[in-house]
Amino acid sequence: MAHTQRKDKEYVLRKARDMGVKFIRLWFTDILGSLKNVAITIEELEEALEEGVGFDGSAVEGFARAEESDMIALPDPNTFAILPWRPKENAVARMICDIVKPGGKPFEGDPRYILKKNLKEAASLGYTYYVGPELEHFYFKSSDNPEPIDTGGYFDMTPLDLATDLRRETILAMEELGVGVEFSHHEVAPSQHEIDFRYADALTMADSLMTYRLVVKEIALKHGYYATFMPKPLAGQNGSGMHVNISLFEGDKNVFFDPKGHHGLSEIGKRFLAGILTHAREFTVVTNQWVNSYKRLIPGYEAPVYVTWAYTNRSDLVRIPTNKPGKESAFRIELRSPDPACNPYLAFAVILAAGLEGVKSKKPLVLPAPADTNVSRLSKEDRQKRGIQSLPRDLGEAIEIAEGSELLRKALGEHVFTSFIENKKIEWEQYRAAVTDFERKTYLPLL
Repeated sequence: MAHTQRKDKEYVLRKARDMGVKFIRLWFTDILGSLKNVAITIEELEEALEEGVGFDGSAVEGFARAEESDMIALPDPNTFAILPWRPKENAVARMICDIVKPGGKPFEGDPRYILKKNLKEAASLGYTYYVGPELEHFYFKSSDNPEPIDTGGYFDMTPLDLATDLRRETILAMEELGVGVEFSHHEVAPSQHEIDFRYADALTMADSLMTYRLVVKEIALKHGYYATFMPKPLAGQNGSGMHVNISLFEGDKNVFFDPKGHHGLSEIGKRFLAGILTHAREFTVVTNQWVNSYKRLIPGYEAPVYVTWAYTNRSDLVRIPTNKPGKESAFRIELRSPDPACNPYLAFAVILAAGLEGVKSKKPLVLPAPADTNVSRLSKEDRQKRGIQSLPRDLGEAIEIAEGSELLRKALGEHVFTSFIENKKIEWEQYRAAVTDFERKTYLPLL
């Protein structure tokens, strides 16, 4: 299992001085998953570690900015790391912060706090929640010119794959930051790439993903390119997903694995799976939070469209990968709907909450049969007969389903639930009011 070396305030102060650190960036994440930043100098570090740094808390609210309110960014010493792409002289370090109110009480609008709260719920049941995400992204010539920089395909190597050096440099930077990467490769679409993380506890992983998204963009920029985690930047090509491999542990034991279970899936694993399937439509607004997210969730591009699970099919919402003998700790459930542009703190929190609802349920386990065919090819009538539901077709539908979800309200807390939904409504209304190129090209010559 992945364990993180614990660091304390004294370690941070000593390390910062030894490494010649001059500036420290204090990072925190807003409700939409955007990274925010307060910079301090080494002279202010000791006080920041003790008391935090004040800022305007409305910065956490996304588009739906509330009135100004005083908040404190309190750095987590465990997240101290030197930024490898910055000069070694007068080095720059970063620490990820928890957001607290004056007086030290956690701010209920802090996504990191929301994940911690749900992890505490898992811990009260005796479980540690591990995730291993697989993130896809694109490299383009620039942000206003989405022209691919290579014509490579799935697992292609050079010379077609011009981004090999970008991936290599990204992995080395992540390893310098203490994040384990399992492997990387070219994905199906031109200029599309994937990096898979070595699994870790969900809080460490969410911190790592926020770091990773910045690292990918910084290194692309350094080489004159633009990297994007936009779920579907190119029409007619595969979109970018973030498959999340999930496991629950009791101590050193993976409770999803049972050698006597079908394909190794335990009773707890089945119940967790049932919870995910039951609540998938509700939490999709969090795992797929942008208007563009739903351009990826359409038939024909390997992304899930229906609430189904399978042992082998790769187009279903949940897959149970085949386990290698002797690798019980690696047994996992793979959720395939999330995309890499979500807020990882909130996404990991709602996935866990949904799974735990299944585990805690006292009702007899009701798990639909695994899909044995490509569900997209079934008629609508056949899907209805089998009781197969579809994921939300657009952000508007996702918002509507989420608004009635008691699971989301409890997992996110009243503040984040209300604010997140408000943010999504603003985005959806802006999108509905926009006149697109499609409409101009289709209707101007016709009407």
